[in-house]
Amino acid sequence: MKEKVLEAYDKLAKDYEIHVDTQSGHNAYYERPAMMKLMPSVMHKLTVLDAGCAAGWYTEQFIKLGSQVTSVDLSPAMVEACKRRVGNDAAVFTCDLTETLPFNNETFNLILSSLTLHYIDDWVPTFREFHRILKPGGQLIFSVHHPLWTLNILKEPIILPMSC
Repeated sequence: MKEKVLEAYDKLAKDYEIHVDTQSGHNAYYERPAMMKLMPSVMHKLTVLDAGCAAGWYTEQFIKLGSQVTSVDLSPAMVEACKRRVGNDAAVFTCDLTETLPFNNETFNLILSSLTLHYIDDWVPTFREFHRILKPGGQLIFSVHHPLWTLNILKEPIILPMSC
């Protein structure tokens, strides 16, 4: 699945950069407002990982809130779109969330992963890595597509692990 996701998002990067912020009702009016309500009330000086940053909407928001942001995405084209959006205000690079992450233990106060994890077949290694790189008391906030959408494209149900 990873190769198909990478190919699709490399092709979609320019469209995401131009249209998703303003023309995607799901993103602009549902997912993003709901996720932003879950963020810590004070984000100034927090170290944040935007895990699956796409074109960098969340990265930009966290920078505006005074956070020190690192952003990663599997798609090099999405990484470039994010870099165009935030310039040198965040560390942005290509990274595969299914592999060992290139961060020291206890690096981040917050990890946000918006509409990304449902593309990963096995969440256990990813959640282990998130646990490793989160500071004690840190938060992981994530969203995924609604399961009914997934059922429309799958022939077998997905069984998610409940512990890491």
